[in-house]
Amino acid sequence: KDGRTAIVHLFEWRWADIAAECERFLGPNGFGGVQISPPNEHIVINNPWRPWWQRYQPIGYNLCSRSGSEDELREMITRCNNVGVNIYVDAVINHMCGAGGGEGTHSSCGSWFSASKQDFPSVPYSNWDFNGNKCKTASGDIENYGDPYQVRDCRLVSLLDLAL
Repeated sequence: KDGRTAIVHLFEWRWADIAAECERFLGPNGFGGVQISPPNEHIVINNPWRPWWQRYQPIGYNLCSRSGSEDELREMITRCNNVGVNIYVDAVINHMCGAGGGEGTHSSCGSWFSASKQDFPSVPYSNWDFNGNKCKTASGDIENYGDPYQVRDCRLVSLLDLAL
């Protein structure tokens, strides 16, 4: 917008804090955009902290994460856009949580899932939606990044790979 080309990545910030930053600093200083962390529902890992990478283990596509609710996300986008700042979303669409993610409601929105059964009813995805049966490695994970079949059909560090 209007020759604004600089983009800042506000990694792991809360939606309300991003909105305030857009209004106080980014908009008035000519920034063109903000990249945000994935806004979708993700696994919650407490061992003993909640690591940043849990945001990259989706459970579903409901828009609630530790950055805030769907309403807070919408408000942040509106407030940033109103001062000339675009929002760029880091979207995770190739995989779900890790195969060892367990079963239950330990997700940012409270949706039930079973990683071991590849069952994500809030989407809904079932074991038919994953690449597990196409992968030819013993572990089910990518073992040779030079092999295009493994890269396409196997899991990256045990993340459940969607058959897209």
